[in-house]
Amino acid sequence: MMDALRDVLSTFGEWLIGVVFTAIPVFGVEVNLIVLWLFAGMVFFTLRLGFLNLRGFGTSLSILRGRNYDPTAPGEMTPFQALSTALSGTVGLGNIAGVAIAIAMGGPGAAFWMVVVGFFAMSLKFAEVVLAVRYRTIDETGRVSGGPMWYLSRGLAEKGLPHLGKVLGTLYAVFALVAFIQIVQVNQSYSQVSTVLGLEQNTSAALGYGVLIAFLAAIVLLGGAASLARITSRLTPLMCGLYLAGALIVLTANLTAIPAALETIIIEAFTPDAAVGGLMGAFVAGMRRAVFSNEAGIGAASIAHAAARTRHPASEGFVALLEPFIDTVIVCSATALVIVTTGVWQDGHTDIAMTSAAFGTVSPWFPVILAVAVCLFAFSTILAVGYYGLQICAYLFGPRPLIRRIYLTLFCVLLPLGTIADVTTVLNIIDSLFFLLSVPNLIGLYILSGVVCAELRAFREAQLANR
Repeated sequence: MMDALRDVLSTFGEWLIGVVFTAIPVFGVEVNLIVLWLFAGMVFFTLRLGFLNLRGFGTSLSILRGRNYDPTAPGEMTPFQALSTALSGTVGLGNIAGVAIAIAMGGPGAAFWMVVVGFFAMSLKFAEVVLAVRYRTIDETGRVSGGPMWYLSRGLAEKGLPHLGKVLGTLYAVFALVAFIQIVQVNQSYSQVSTVLGLEQNTSAALGYGVLIAFLAAIVLLGGAASLARITSRLTPLMCGLYLAGALIVLTANLTAIPAALETIIIEAFTPDAAVGGLMGAFVAGMRRAVFSNEAGIGAASIAHAAARTRHPASEGFVALLEPFIDTVIVCSATALVIVTTGVWQDGHTDIAMTSAAFGTVSPWFPVILAVAVCLFAFSTILAVGYYGLQICAYLFGPRPLIRRIYLTLFCVLLPLGTIADVTTVLNIIDSLFFLLSVPNLIGLYILSGVVCAELRAFREAQLANR
């Protein structure tokens, strides 16, 4: 019976991932339609908002530093805490393994196109967050609920499309409950730890690692948004700082190779006959991994930003502009430079082993720093996504404490299984549903794009009035 069930799930997972990641040939290179769908949304909002990702960068930094911050405004987190929580969900293994995969697929030129896509992603992230704050709900206790499911249902109802909004919001929520299962983070982080410590076949150590992660996550998530905000506002700068410090040491050791590495990245980004896939191969690889890394268009990070204390939705939208910049432009670029300056991209590695090998060029023990960073990245992602799942439950079932406890229990119990299970089938299903979230989300974003522009104008007018 169990074997039959596993076969059915395996067949379903393979079918689902084949549908979601359907690819078409573009100049001889296979391009996933779901990636094009997400990139189209990034370009649309960049043009619709008049390149706000450039014009609004200074405003973003000003708001993040606390300009016009009102501690009495509705919400549960400061703008910095909301950004830290959102970044804890997006800055992760994609910035380490994802960059290596992009370079393995498309050569060093893929790193250039990752930065370009990250630039366009800033506008789409702005739109998601503006709507999340605009249509959030706040109960009598001050608890905030917001995100795609809310702006799809409430926003489209406001546009005279209540049935479409309800369908899209429910689809998003149902897909998200499965997509937010985080055994992949435990699986991949333990993989790096076990490689460094030589524990590949140690089942007891694997389960112990998974149980520890689950226990720590439960403690934080039981504390609600306030507890999460306190932890992520400290953990996110720490993990990014640790990883970037390690990357800086590697780059310092290869200082003379940096100019040649930058030249290689730029030349191969525009060279039609580049060694790995040509210009289109580099572009597609960079676009695919950048979309996967910053998650603009998926809508998940807007759940965290919705909890920010603000009276102006566009204010938090400006803060969210910085998210893809930090995630893709800074962290991913650091990884790419480490890989290209050390030359390990030519050694046949295809995943996180490439980044680990680059760190290992400084010292045999240096991959330990990478392992610590990977663990922090994985844990922070688990925290953020656990919080997102609790918000999804509030949308589907209402603010019922019992439902929250049941979900949190299931979420944490599944985490240790990621260290020992064959997760291929589960990953196929989770990855597919994760990117399927972009379908209802982007449909709603297109319909509500006028609301985003109206909120931007209202914020600008408020700024002028306060001068």
